[in-house]
Amino acid sequence: MGKIIDGKAIAAGLYEEMREEVIQFEKQYGRRPGLTVIIVGEDPASQIYVSHKEVAAKKIGLVSAVVRMPESTTQEELLAVIDRLNADPTVDGILVQLPVPKHIDKDAVIAAVAPDKDVDGFFGMKSGFTMKEGYVAPCTARACIHLIKTTGETIEGKHALVVGRGELVGKPVATLLLGENATVTIAHSRTRNLGEIARTADIIIAAVGRPMIITGDMVKPGAILIDVGINRGADGKVCGDIDYASAKPVAGWITPVPGGVGPMTIAMLIRNTLDCFLSHVQ
Repeated sequence: MGKIIDGKAIAAGLYEEMREEVIQFEKQYGRRPGLTVIIVGEDPASQIYVSHKEVAAKKIGLVSAVVRMPESTTQEELLAVIDRLNADPTVDGILVQLPVPKHIDKDAVIAAVAPDKDVDGFFGMKSGFTMKEGYVAPCTARACIHLIKTTGETIEGKHALVVGRGELVGKPVATLLLGENATVTIAHSRTRNLGEIARTADIIIAAVGRPMIITGDMVKPGAILIDVGINRGADGKVCGDIDYASAKPVAGWITPVPGGVGPMTIAMLIRNTLDCFLSHVQ
């Protein structure tokens, strides 16, 4: 029977540690780290995500702000706000909540954020599955690695299967796993014989956005399962990319949905902000 990797509890522990760090930073450097989140429009999911980030930032004592802009905001107006924040020495991290309205070029917005303030970790990713030295990793990918490490199992030498090839999770987490000396396979929604591949994996990170694409009969006994997916099942309930009920008895470790990767992603956003702060003051 698989042990539950409780992302909510692990994140709570990290917040305690980071709160202490912020207290020490203010004593040592005369200021606290600053995080500003920009949200454009009224997307309901984005509003919820931003409120969670705001609560987390305040919880550990960051100087936090949310810039709310209407749906009608032009690209030029948004870029002007980013430029202002790039030049503000009290702002260590800038996050533009995605998606932005369709009339705004997402890539131009991402590129406008100063690399040393990019707490989303977009700039840190290089082509060829490597990380740029000195920059932070994308939050969800970093969360996955941290959760794996909390099991006490080593990553080095293990076969890790990443199901999903997206720019936000799949590719970045594969890069980080390679950095931990895992043997990495990337699969996706069109992979043939996914079950055969999955049964050889010591670690599975499911991030393809398909409800319960990984079932218990596809899991190697004792494997570590990290479920990034958040979907609505046929019954309308929230479920992951892994069939929790059938996979848990086979797995060694498994994250629940909700309560696994989600809380840790926000904790890693705060961690990235502290790391950006340190790059500015040291």
